Amino acid sequence: MGRLGELEPVPRKSTVEIVSAELRSAIMYGSLAPGAQLGEADLAARLGISRGPLREAMQRLVQEGLLHSEPHRGLFVITLDEGDVEDVYLSRLAIERAACTLVMARNRGEALARLTTALDALVEAARQRDRVAMSDADQAFHEVLVSAAGSPRLERMARTLLVETRMCLNALQETYPEPEELVDEHRRLVDAIGDGEEERLLRLIEEHMTDSIERLRV
Repeated sequence: MGRLGELEPVPRKSTVEIVSAELRSAIMYGSLAPGAQLGEADLAARLGISRGPLREAMQRLVQEGLLHSEPHRGLFVITLDEGDVEDVYLSRLAIERAACTLVMARNRGEALARLTTALDALVEAARQRDRVAMSDADQAFHEVLVSAAGSPRLERMARTLLVETRMCLNALQETYPEPEELVDEHRRLVDAIGDGEEERLLRLIEEHMTDSIERLRV
């Protein structure tokens, strides 16, 4: 680690990382809809890249589970049924419970500061009653929660699950909680961290996920 104030090289993302992020975002927001087939030529032209980095990026998303391959047909965006929805939230519960435990043991103060900022963004989106902005802020809050645990592996697993969560919400937007309810759920999580109440925090994160499963049942 360099001395304070010393200039150091800035990490640069590779083309494959950038393309992976673009595809992940397109799936998350529904631009690449569930079940859609990905055409290499069309995507390469739209992204302004050669097919090599695109293929590698697409394979990353296959490994993440956001794309699947069908023999002799190509790559397709996954679709999620009711069983998948439940599995997504139960998997998120396992990851976020672990993250909460680490946060409380390691760096509660930093997590509290970062999550308070994330909660402020959620409050503002709820005030405007902007569903897309609320979903963005909701997702960002949970990304911060896992990131604050300091585990790159938990963070990596959570990233895919949060994209799948967004796919669920895109399909079932009418089940999304009311703005005030959404803010209150997340404020209670922040308060539990601030109060140093690990048991309460773990109970709240479990309720948050299981309540989401019930809302999203079709």
